[in-house]
Amino acid sequence: MSSLVESVKPIPLDPYNSHIDLSSAQYVPDSHTWPTLNDSLSTESSSFKSVPVIDLDDPNVFKSLGNACEEWGMFHLTNHGVPISLLEAIDDQGGRLFSLPLEEKLKVAQGPDGLKGYGLKHIFCFFAKLLWYEGFAIVGSPMEHARQLWPQDYKQFCDVIEEYDKEMEKLAEKLMGLLLKYLDINKEDVKWLEPTGGEAKTGSSAALQMNYYPKCPDPNRAMGLGQHTDSCMLTILHQSNTTGLQLLRAEDPAWVPVPPLPGALLINVGDLLHILSNGRFQSPVHRAVVNQTRARFSMAYLWGPPEDVEISPFLKLVGPERPLLYGAVSWNEYLRIKENNFDNGLAAIRINIDDQNDGHDQPLTN
Repeated sequence: MSSLVESVKPIPLDPYNSHIDLSSAQYVPDSHTWPTLNDSLSTESSSFKSVPVIDLDDPNVFKSLGNACEEWGMFHLTNHGVPISLLEAIDDQGGRLFSLPLEEKLKVAQGPDGLKGYGLKHIFCFFAKLLWYEGFAIVGSPMEHARQLWPQDYKQFCDVIEEYDKEMEKLAEKLMGLLLKYLDINKEDVKWLEPTGGEAKTGSSAALQMNYYPKCPDPNRAMGLGQHTDSCMLTILHQSNTTGLQLLRAEDPAWVPVPPLPGALLINVGDLLHILSNGRFQSPVHRAVVNQTRARFSMAYLWGPPEDVEISPFLKLVGPERPLLYGAVSWNEYLRIKENNFDNGLAAIRINIDDQNDGHDQPLTN
C-alpha cells in the first residue's frame, strides 16, 4: 500500500502558515475567504431532482446500479449489509478525533513521506484559498497514529477502523461485480479482482479519509471542499446527519444538494471506473459547503485496483458508436497526472478519435 501513498505528493499542513483552530474561529480569515458562492450555478433549479436511492436486495439491482452510474455517477445505497452500529461507531470515533485540541492533532500531522495522518487533502494545493476543513487519512493500520493520540486507549479506535475497512472492502467488491454484470463483462476477466489468498482477499487497494467541516461563522465566504472528481474506482461515503455535499449536474447545469439518507451509504463513481467503462459511467463533479450552526463529518472509502495495474476500457465496450476514449493508465500514474492537471486529468489521457486505428485485437484491460 505504500506506493499508493507515495504516489500522491503531500502538501504542508498549512501552506499559508496560519495554524488556526477552525472550530473556535469567530470570523473567516483572508486565507480561507473564497469568492462569493452565490454564483450562476444554483441548487434551486434542481430542487425537484435527487440522487437515486437503490436497494441492494432488489433482484435486478445491477440494472438500477448501472443506470444510476450512467445518469448520475452517484447514488444512495440501502440494505447494504454494513451494521448501523458500525456506522454509529465511526461517527463516535470521528468526533473523538476531531474534538481533540489542535496541538494534539498536530502530533500526527502528515509527514513529507506520504499522505497519512492529520492534515489537508493533496488536492488542496490546487485551490487559491484554504478550505474550511480538517482531515485524517488512513492507509493500512492506524495504530501508530492512534497510539500517539491516545496512549492508554488507542485500541478502540483501531478496532472500529479495522472492522469498517473490512466491511467496505466486501461491499466495494460486491458493487464492482454487479456493475461488471451490467456492462456484460465477466468478473473473471478482471484479474486483479481474483482472490489472492489470505481469507480470499483480492489485490485491490484502498484508503480511508475522515473528513470534518467545523461550523463556520460565515458560510457564504468559505468552502468546505472545492469542486473535484475522485481518482479512484469507487468511493463509498458515510455522511453524518448534516447536509453539505453537492453534485454538479452538467445537464442543467446546477448544483444538486445530496443530503444524508439515514442508514444509507452514498456511492460515487471515480475516474478509473469512468475510464474502465469507456465513458459510460459518469465520474461526477462534487463539492462540500459548510454550515453556520452545525459541524459535518463524513468517512470516505476510496477503492480501486492495485496501484501498478493498468486500467483501460474493455474491448467489448468499444465500437463504431463509442470509439476508444482513453489510453491505459495505472492508479499511480493517474494520480501523478492529476497532480499536474487536476480537473483535466481525464482529458490528459483521452484519445483523439481522429488518430485511432482499428487494429485492436486484445482485451484492453484485465
